[in-house]
Amino acid sequence: MKIADAFVIYRGNASVLNDQKKALFERKKEADSKYKLTNDKAYADEAASLQLSLEAVDKAYKENMDIISRLSEQHAAVWNGEVSKQQVEAEEKAAKEQMKVMIVFRRMCHGDIVPGKDERKLMEYDPKMYKVAKQMQAMMQQLEKEKERKKHKSLWEEEEEMNEYDPQGKADNAEVGFDLPDIDIPETAVESSEVDTEVE
Repeated sequence: MKIADAFVIYRGNASVLNDQKKALFERKKEADSKYKLTNDKAYADEAASLQLSLEAVDKAYKENMDIISRLSEQHAAVWNGEVSKQQVEAEEKAAKEQMKVMIVFRRMCHGDIVPGKDERKLMEYDPKMYKVAKQMQAMMQQLEKEKERKKHKSLWEEEEEMNEYDPQGKADNAEVGFDLPDIDIPETAVESSEVDTEVE
């Protein structure tokens, strides 16, 4: 099961259990109050029964919240892993880019001919380096007029497509890494007051 799907189920459980806890607490409080007023043992028995139901619901709620906590930890781990991967790849790309720029700089300084695209990359990377490389290129070509100049292909011909990163999507769609237990939502003595509305 995907983490996002598990979140939906267990958050739904948490909402139901939370509502049950509130309703049971109010009914128990009411039964305790009636017992204090009337000293009727039936209200004391009802309060005791409601206390047991409240404890069962509270236990299920805590188990459910523990699962949500574990899901959150796994979600965060996948998210952080994806972000780290993105950072490493960005650093690798920057290092490759810098290496290509230095090769272009060296080639130009030797008087070689490089594609305009490569010259633009050098100029974007460092205008001062580009200026020095152009001056050296012109000087070397002037000194060695008869020498045939090497013509290089662009180092950026086969640029890799940028990977699109989606840490949220990756984390949501990761498979849950542990067994998900079924949380038994206890049957409670909470009576829902249903209002019948008739259309006249």
